[in-house]
Amino acid sequence: MKKLILTGILAVAGLATTANAQIQRGNWMVGSSLISSNFGLNTGGGYNIQIQPKGAYFIEDNVAVGGYVDLGFNKVTNGSPTEFIYGVGGLGRYYLSPGEKGVDNLLNHGRWFFEANAGLGGRSVENGNSTTGFDFGVGPGYSYFITPNIGLEGLVKYRGQTGFGNEGLNSNITFNVGFSIFIPTSKAKQIANDAQ
Repeated sequence: MKKLILTGILAVAGLATTANAQIQRGNWMVGSSLISSNFGLNTGGGYNIQIQPKGAYFIEDNVAVGGYVDLGFNKVTNGSPTEFIYGVGGLGRYYLSPGEKGVDNLLNHGRWFFEANAGLGGRSVENGNSTTGFDFGVGPGYSYFITPNIGLEGLVKYRGQTGFGNEGLNSNITFNVGFSIFIPTSKAKQIANDAQ
């Protein structure tokens, strides 16, 4: 029994150590937000079917920069017509370290993070309203590592688009669910070499 308990403790400690190793300088992160719930600020709330592929490179431990593509459909619950959302741009993430200014990990193999994005994007609504221009967002999230290299993620984000079209500014708060795969540099090089 003691061996079983000790093995369990070592496995959890190994997962925590490995999860921290995945967000070190030189590693890659690829993933996507898949499902989003929209809490409208100047429009009604609703649900989204959305794909937001992202990729980022860790320029420092806990700091990643990269890009995203945004494609989705929203159905607003107040009877408004369906809208199409699109965008492309850059993103940055900062993962909080355990013990930072009172930050405690919810679980040993998960990490809190902040994400911000900026780029070009917009939305087009069936009734003819649209906004196209500057696409931006910021918010906190949590990545729960189900394996040493795969994290399930939840992200609450303020999102907005401003620029041209019938509406000057469109903004909302979203709750996104998705995943990320963390690839150490040596494995990323091996995958690239295998693809050639």
